[in-house]
Amino acid sequence: MVVNKEYLQDFQKIKKTLIHKAKVKKSYSKLKHRELNVTTTSRATLPEPEGEVTAAVAPELHPERQAMLDEPATEVPELPPTQQHQLEAKRRPRKSKPVPFKKEARSAQRRREEAEQRRTAIQEAKEQRQHKIEERERFRRAMAKARTGGRNGQRKLGRESTVLLEKVQRVMSEG
Repeated sequence: MVVNKEYLQDFQKIKKTLIHKAKVKKSYSKLKHRELNVTTTSRATLPEPEGEVTAAVAPELHPERQAMLDEPATEVPELPPTQQHQLEAKRRPRKSKPVPFKKEARSAQRRREEAEQRRTAIQEAKEQRQHKIEERERFRRAMAKARTGGRNGQRKLGRESTVLLEKVQRVMSEG
């Protein structure tokens, strides 16, 4: 699709003016809000003329902004009681929504917790089994080493007695 340059330039010009107007309106509302705050605080202390307040706040104003400031301020109309009630209702914090399938969610959570407990129990049993297997293997190696013959082919009773003593102590502590 080919776009004519004139249309494109017009479009860009319109876009710039719209953006500029939006910025002016935004700054005007900020200025007006600030001015209201300044006048309310200054009225509480000392009354000042409005001309000095606007001059103190913004010494150089854009002509469009100045025109907006010069216009009379429009009063906010008082709303009927039904509309005020609707506005207050909108401002109230919302109640939490009822959770559908609450019982199912609780039972699912309970099942997850039970599954997690089973998993941890299985893991602990596996670790204990592995520990016992390693302990038995260590004991078997120690006994095999103790039973091998010494220099003259006899068993090493010192080594064998310490291994057997450990076994007896372990059996006594368990049962």
